[in-house]
Amino acid sequence: MYTVQAISEAQLLRLEDLREKVNVALRTLIQREVNKGAGEVAKLSGEILLSGGKRLRPLLGIFCYEVAGGKDIDEIMDLALAFEMIHTATLIHDDINDAAKLRRGVTTLHERIGQPKAIIAGDWLFVQGYGLSGRYTKECIDLIREACANIAVSEFKQLDHVLDLSTSPEDYLDIVRGKTAGPFAAVCESAAIIAGASPEQSQALGRFGMELGIAFQLMDDLLDLRGDERMGKPRGKDVLEGKMTLPLIHSLTLLHGERRRHLAAILNNFNDGLWDELMGLLETSDSIMYAESLMLTHLERAIHELDKFPSSMAKSLLMQVAENVHTRHD
Repeated sequence: MYTVQAISEAQLLRLEDLREKVNVALRTLIQREVNKGAGEVAKLSGEILLSGGKRLRPLLGIFCYEVAGGKDIDEIMDLALAFEMIHTATLIHDDINDAAKLRRGVTTLHERIGQPKAIIAGDWLFVQGYGLSGRYTKECIDLIREACANIAVSEFKQLDHVLDLSTSPEDYLDIVRGKTAGPFAAVCESAAIIAGASPEQSQALGRFGMELGIAFQLMDDLLDLRGDERMGKPRGKDVLEGKMTLPLIHSLTLLHGERRRHLAAILNNFNDGLWDELMGLLETSDSIMYAESLMLTHLERAIHELDKFPSSMAKSLLMQVAENVHTRHD
C-alpha cells in the first residue's frame, strides 16, 4: 500500500501559488475575449469557468511538465488552460443532459439562462480550449483530440447503459476510461512531451493519469452513495439518474434470487424512501468495500508510475494529488 506524507508548508504554498496563476490566466483570457467583442457568451462562460473548482487538470499538467524536466511554466500554461476550459464545457453539457439544478451548490447555467444558450456557452468554452492547443506539436494535439472525441463516445455509451442492469464492470471501466480518465492521461502525457521527455517517460505519465482518473471516478461513485453536504449535489444523484456505477454493478453481479430481484426493483423505481434498503443490499454484497479497494489499487498503480522519476517537489505534489483523491469530499 502506498503512503503519502502530509503536505508541507512549502508544498502548500507552491500549490496555492500555481492555482492562483491558473485563475489569473483564465480571468485574463476571458477578459480578452470580452474586449474583442465576445459579449454575453464570454461573460456567462467565464462566470462558470471562474466559479470555483480545484483546477485539478491544469495542476496535473504543470506538475507532470516539471516532473518530466520542464522549466518554463509559460510553456505549459496554454495546455493547462485548455484542459480546464474543455472540462468546464463538458460540465455544462453534462448538467443539461442530467437536468441538474445545482453545480457546486450554485444554480446551473441552463437553469439560469435556458438550455439553448447554455449549450452554446459550453460549445464556446470547448472551442476556446481546444484552440489553445494549436501552439503545440501534432503529437500533443492528437492526444487532446482523441481524448475529446472519446469523451463523446463514452457519453453515448453511458446513455445507452442508463438503467441497464446487465451492465458489466468492463462496460463501466470502458466508459470511465473515455469520459473521466482519458483526459487525465492526455494532459499528463502531453505535458511530458512538451517538457521534452522521452517516449517512455511520457507514456509513464500518461498511465499515471489514466490510473488516477479511474480512481477519481470510483471515488466519485462512492461519494454519491455516501453523501456529503459539501458536495453541492444531493445524495444518490447518480442512482436517481439511472447511472450504473460500479457498486451497483458489483451488487447486481453478486446477489442472486430474491435479493437481486429486490435490488433491480429498487433501481428501476428509485426514490429517497428506498435509500436504506439500497444501502443494506450494497452492504450485503460488500460492494462499497469492493469499490473502495479497487480505487486504492488504481491509486497504487498510479503512484508506481512515478517511481521512474527522481524526487522533486513536483513529484511530491503529484503524490499528494493521489492522496487527495482518496480523502476528497467533493
